[in-house]
Order: sequence, then C-alpha cells, then structure tokens
Amino acid sequence: MKALVIHAARDLRIENREAAEAGPGEVQIRLAVGGVCGSDLHYYYDGGFGPVRLKEPMVLGHEVSGHVAALGEGVEGLAVGELVAILPSRPCYDCTYCHRGLHNHCQNMRFYGSAMPFPHVQGAFQESLIVDAGQCVKADGLTAGEAAMAEPLSVALHATKRAGDLLGKRVLVTGCGPIGSLAIVAARRSGAAEIVATDLAANALQHARAAGADRTIDMTAEPDGLEAYNKDKGTFDVLYECSGAQPALVAGIGALRPRGIALQVGVGGDMTLPMTQVTAKEIDIRGCFRFHEEFVIAVQLMKSKLVDVTPLVTHTLPLDMAIRAFEIANDRSQAMKTQIAFS
Repeated sequence: MKALVIHAARDLRIENREAAEAGPGEVQIRLAVGGVCGSDLHYYYDGGFGPVRLKEPMVLGHEVSGHVAALGEGVEGLAVGELVAILPSRPCYDCTYCHRGLHNHCQNMRFYGSAMPFPHVQGAFQESLIVDAGQCVKADGLTAGEAAMAEPLSVALHATKRAGDLLGKRVLVTGCGPIGSLAIVAARRSGAAEIVATDLAANALQHARAAGADRTIDMTAEPDGLEAYNKDKGTFDVLYECSGAQPALVAGIGALRPRGIALQVGVGGDMTLPMTQVTAKEIDIRGCFRFHEEFVIAVQLMKSKLVDVTPLVTHTLPLDMAIRAFEIANDRSQAMKTQIAFS
C-alpha cells in the first residue's frame, strides 16, 4: 500500500508499506479521503510547530474517512463496504485523566500523525488503515469528503463546549480558516446573537460570511477594524481565537467586555498575553485542545443536515498529487479545506 510520509521540512514522500490485517476488535479500512490540516502544513513547511519537532519519518494525517474492508474477530455493528468517519484520537481509557472523563488529555494518547511523543504516532494518510472498531462512526448518507470533515468540526464543537452558554451572546472569531468558519457555524447553532469575524485573507472572510458571520473585517485593509468594539471596556462576550497569532489574540482581548471568555483554539507557538487587560477586565482564558466525545456529535450534525460542511471543501486532489495538495492548502487566497483522495 501507499503511505504519505514526512521525513523533514519540505521532504514529503509517497512510500510503499506493507498493509496489516485486522486483529480481534479491529477493522481494516480502505481509506477514501484525507483532509490536510494546519498541523500537517506545519510539519511539511517547518518540520513541526513550537517545541514539537519531527525526529523520525512519520505518516501524516488525521482527518480521514474510508470504507470498511475487513472485520477482525469479535467486531459487530459494522459491515464491509460501509463508509465511516475515523476518530483519530485513541486514548488509553486507563490513566488518571481518562478516568476523570478528560479523554483528550489522556497521558498515553495515540493521536494520528503526532510528533508530540517519541517514537511518533504514525498518521492515517495510508491506503489501508487498521483501526479499533470504536473509532469507526457510520457516515451513511454523507460523502467521503464530508465524513472526513468530522475531525475539524469536532474541534469547533469542543471549543464551543468550553465557551459555555452562548445564547444571546456576542461572539468574535479571529482567524477564519476551516476551524474558524466551523466555529462560526457552531456558535450560531448554540444561539449566539451576533458574530463578527476577522482575518487577513479576503477568501477566508468570504467563507466566514457564508458560514453565518454577521460582519467580517479584513485586518489587512482595516488594521484598526476592531477599535470601535473596544469602547466602554469592550463589546464581545466570547472570543474564539483560531489563528494562533499573537496580534489577533491581543486585538481580541481588547474587544472583550469585562469577564469575557477568550477561547484559544489556534496553535502557533507560545504568545505573550496583555496581562494588564486580562487582569483589569477579569478575562477568562480557556485553552481548547482537540476533542473526543464531540466526534460522534459532529457526524450526527452532518447526517441530520444541521451542519453543511461542503462549501468549505474547495479542493480535492489524488494521492499522486499530494505535494501540490499541500501547496494549495497553504495558499489562503484560494483554498479553504484541501483534501486528498486515496481511492
């Protein structure tokens, strides 16, 4: 089988690897579609992000869907040929945090395509993938491309859960890539009364408007576009910071009202906080890391047509054009979500 392997920055290779067979409780998946995530781009262009660095070759990818190819002993409830979305997080269910229900903080997490631990956790961008049966969420009624969007939608849902009650709230979203746009969708579904979105790219802001933002601000054309929201100690109740960029975080905190909530969703390395404002306005800073139980909900929302992710999938390329797919995914002037077709 073919697998997409990163060796170092800008050294991405399609390699042949031996396909494994499903063991007891496992399922063999014929991969259909994989989405290129921001972390995949960091590995390709920078060799990692922040302190997380590549130390050995690693199969990339964690936003995937596929068809059941074979069932291991004891697996029930699935049938060969079914389309499934693949939950990329595999907690141990036996550590301190798993016992507390904080599965996204599992001390022994095996999250596809992650260089955080060493040896690295190999990713899902491979034509044949062995998964635990519990990772398979039936995606009947969806396209393979939609099913692969369950992962980024889960990130937005987890952040929204961290926000708490959004009914009637005023929300600011900074960074309108796939996660930011899906955060807009999730916030609106949760009852947000007003949503303002900012970005540096016109293409991203167009998608933000389509996702449901009431107003968008191009911070390249209007670098002071949020200043009007700073009056009377701030305007917004909740900030989704999805860019991972310090200027966006600082500007967002400035526009939050006293006791507002800043959700840090984007990951781009360490940032310096405007602590005087955080203290004086009693701002809550809430980190948002991955997801777990939200994955099934994400699939259900798409299957019930309550969330439409199709406008966000702008490009789909075959596996043999994987490098081109990464280049397109990194071009925010044209791409939103770029996916790779494996079959």
